[in-house]
Amino acid sequence: MASLNCSAVQLASLFGANTTDATAAAEYICGQFSVVSNKFTDTTFAVDSTYLLFSAYLVFSMQLGFAMLCAGSVRAKNTMNIMLTNVLDAAAGCLFYYVFGFAFAFGSPSNGFIGYHFFGLKEIPSSLYDYSYFLYQWAFAIAAAGITSGSIAERTQFVAYLIYSSFLTGFVYPIVSHWFWSSDGWASPNNTGNLLFGSGVIDFAGSGVVHMVGGIAGFYGAMIEGPRIGRFDHTGATVALRGHNASLVVLGTFLLWFGWYGFNPGSFAKILNPYTSGNYYGQWSAVGRTAVTTTLAGCTAALTTLFSKRILSGHWNVTDVCNGLLGGFAAITAGCSVVEPWAAVICGFVAALVLIGCNKLAEKVKYDDPLEAAQLHGGCGAWGVIFTALFATEKYVNEVYPGRPGRPYGLFMGGGGRLLAANIVQILVVIGWVSATMGPSVLGTSQTQSSSDFS
Repeated sequence: MASLNCSAVQLASLFGANTTDATAAAEYICGQFSVVSNKFTDTTFAVDSTYLLFSAYLVFSMQLGFAMLCAGSVRAKNTMNIMLTNVLDAAAGCLFYYVFGFAFAFGSPSNGFIGYHFFGLKEIPSSLYDYSYFLYQWAFAIAAAGITSGSIAERTQFVAYLIYSSFLTGFVYPIVSHWFWSSDGWASPNNTGNLLFGSGVIDFAGSGVVHMVGGIAGFYGAMIEGPRIGRFDHTGATVALRGHNASLVVLGTFLLWFGWYGFNPGSFAKILNPYTSGNYYGQWSAVGRTAVTTTLAGCTAALTTLFSKRILSGHWNVTDVCNGLLGGFAAITAGCSVVEPWAAVICGFVAALVLIGCNKLAEKVKYDDPLEAAQLHGGCGAWGVIFTALFATEKYVNEVYPGRPGRPYGLFMGGGGRLLAANIVQILVVIGWVSATMGPSVLGTSQTQSSSDFS
């Protein structure tokens, strides 16, 4: 917000000749203007910080959603184990992200690969970040870890998972978020230097940064651990190992839905930002639009999944619908701020088909993921990154990422293919990075599965 400027010298010259002490009067009036200006500045910081803190609380509530979803999707004997891993995600993730992760992700100034300031929040708060920003980004980091816990459910002892989760939140995920979200990142749209393909990667709230990272990490965990005992019979046919409580699955889904309103709209980090001062339309409008696109994509994916599965299997299944809903959310996360609401409907529709296709492929290759986490977050997340490059609108791109006239936008919206090229690079880089780091770590921490799994 621009400050209210007042010049005592200029103001004094406007007073009439009968003014006893024009200079003193002008200085007093200008002093009051400065007080008012400072109050407006203070209010701006307070409003934006409160908005970000509230968003952080919403994102953190997703941990409860993950916990309930996981608990309902596994068999009763494994409930305590999966709940413990969800608690460990938050607890261990907090310490590792505090000591290392935030610095690797947002330590500035830095190089394009990794940050190297703010270890242990040293020099925070600063002109760049306040404590609220750390809390918000920590909630994102443990969300990525929470995705992996579902993929390897019922097969991993908690000590091995603790190592796996800590490495993900303390190193692997922060590096990716630095690349695509930090102002110093080599592929960030906020980079003040050279932008990748003149655009940078637009992944606003993390279809690639969060969901693909968590999904791919979970994929390697589930693949190396192998299927649960009894998941496939001696002929290779699929055997359904149903979760023990559909009510917990639905509860977890609604909690995740609620938390996504902090995940996507909250990624603006501030709300009191007028695009044109004194106008009804500002960043608060963009925040609202982001919540709308998020909702539309999820709801469309849920309905598409409902009827598609009805055609394929001949029955209705609430668990499938819940997963479809979350797949739509994961997909829209990248482009939620830069697409029109009608495009979000397309996003959700295709996301549901992507999820169904990934699940069919998983069955054919004997891949076992109790929560479909790798398919949902990895597959739908990748689609979301591509979707953004196809449907991002010029107006919204320039509002959300200002200061670069002529920035590329969606291919189908007339913006050329440079954004698509950048976002495809993101998909390939995320797959490569997570494969190179998390694959070996799974091999190092994998445990032998007993005949009764772990209770």
